[in-house]
Amino acid sequence: MQGRLAFNNLRVYLLALVAYSGVFVFGYDVSIAGSVVALPGFENDFLGGQPASPNVLSLVVSLLQAGAFIGALCAAPTSEFLGRRNSLAVASFIFVLGASIQLAATTDIAWLYVGRAVAGIGVGAMSMLAPTYVAESAPANVRGRITGLFQVVVVTGVAIAYWITYGVNQHVPVSSAQWRIPIAFQFVPVGIMLIFLPFCRESPRWLARKGRVEQSLLNLAWLRNVPVTYSKLQDEFASILASVKHEREGRGNFRECFQKGNRIRFGIAFMLFVLQQFSGQNSVAYYAPEVFSSIGMSSTTSALLASGVYGIVKLLATCAFLLVGIEQWGRRRSLVYGVLWMAIMFFIIGAILQTHPPTLGQSVSNWSIGVAISLYIYVLPYSFSIGPIPWVYCSEIFGNAIRHYGVAWAAATQWIFNFFVTKITPTMQERLPKGTIFFVFGSINLLAAVFCFFLPETRGVSLEEMDVIFGYVSYERRQRDVMRVTSNLQHGALSGPNGGQHLFDENGSEIESGPTSPRSVYAGHRMSTLHEEEEGEYKHKNVRGVAS
Repeated sequence: MQGRLAFNNLRVYLLALVAYSGVFVFGYDVSIAGSVVALPGFENDFLGGQPASPNVLSLVVSLLQAGAFIGALCAAPTSEFLGRRNSLAVASFIFVLGASIQLAATTDIAWLYVGRAVAGIGVGAMSMLAPTYVAESAPANVRGRITGLFQVVVVTGVAIAYWITYGVNQHVPVSSAQWRIPIAFQFVPVGIMLIFLPFCRESPRWLARKGRVEQSLLNLAWLRNVPVTYSKLQDEFASILASVKHEREGRGNFRECFQKGNRIRFGIAFMLFVLQQFSGQNSVAYYAPEVFSSIGMSSTTSALLASGVYGIVKLLATCAFLLVGIEQWGRRRSLVYGVLWMAIMFFIIGAILQTHPPTLGQSVSNWSIGVAISLYIYVLPYSFSIGPIPWVYCSEIFGNAIRHYGVAWAAATQWIFNFFVTKITPTMQERLPKGTIFFVFGSINLLAAVFCFFLPETRGVSLEEMDVIFGYVSYERRQRDVMRVTSNLQHGALSGPNGGQHLFDENGSEIESGPTSPRSVYAGHRMSTLHEEEEGEYKHKNVRGVAS
């Protein structure tokens, strides 16, 4: 009995993998550009056989981020109107259009710029929609691990981008195929998502907010793989509906984002992603071949190989953290220790480059190898701190009514500063020689450690309890609403002509029955028996408190 009724998260993991299949192009696209531009086939087709200038390199890399900024902002109202799942499908089609324009480019690099910008709109929308969709579907006890798969998929895209460009550079003759193969691979992950997305269920929390209460419970039970009569499921559902009640009173409009308890959440999301972008990781990842060349690995083959190893280290470290770390160590502690470690490694790298700068034209020195190894060590703490956690943290701290605004704000902040850092990195490398750029990023990571020390911990906290943590609603008020909804579920109906509004009434237990009344039979169980276990395990249960 216990095994049959236990929460089974397999369906949530599968939903996350489908939703994040499109996010694969997040990591892939932002990493592929810097590597593709360095390929001889690309240089022959677009640059007259000459190496890319800093301006061309920054445009190819950064235009995707500019489009993604627009896509992230536009995704919020779209997801509120169409739902999380349907909006993901729309974003995927936009991305396919942009990828097609890139693939069709011949000798005019302007078409590649256009394709990158259009694809960026799709990538930005998916970066907002996917974590929102997954966070709203995942249970609290493993939400960090499931939502954190976002970063695993992103770094998988980064790693594959490096190795595909390394492979075509080694094994494909110098031709248009050298750069077209990496560009064409973008269609694979997005195609997988479009095939399997129709088999996923819509977010139960979005459905509840839209008054589709019965379908919300059905979807929640499907995701948890338990009967609708299971007591833990009913606790979670009652908490969702109690949150909806409070949101309806606030109307869930944009002005609510500036109310007490919400402003602080938007501020945290902004700062986390600003610090993430200035942590130095994106400057290394997007321009990895150029970075490794600058530390002494001057040949294209050596630089691409070093970049590929860097991507593999990053992927393995992220997987290990999500498997054993994020739910054990929590969000705040992982952030603080991670960014401190990153700062130390950057200071070490900067010191080596100051005292033993690489000399062009010479073979790779032991000091250059030491810097490369230090970069590999640096990516370990990034992979269990400022890399995955901001996406997890920002997808879970916002209330149901404003989550689409909050995650859109977070994603847009990430993309606009991503664009800014990407655009200035080549100039910073030129004007801050001998490793000075690493001292800058190391100092920023020290400031990030101080900021993260004061963040509230959210490990194991339900999405509805976040309103209590951040002071948007009092514990007593939320507990009262949960008890009222629970009572009305016992005595009233799950659905009715008023979109479930009767579930929030004070006198729900007095709802009259009749052929047109809300009282109904649901999935073979009368609502009066909804709070009984199938075998009578609990005849009278207590409602859990909102905060523990």
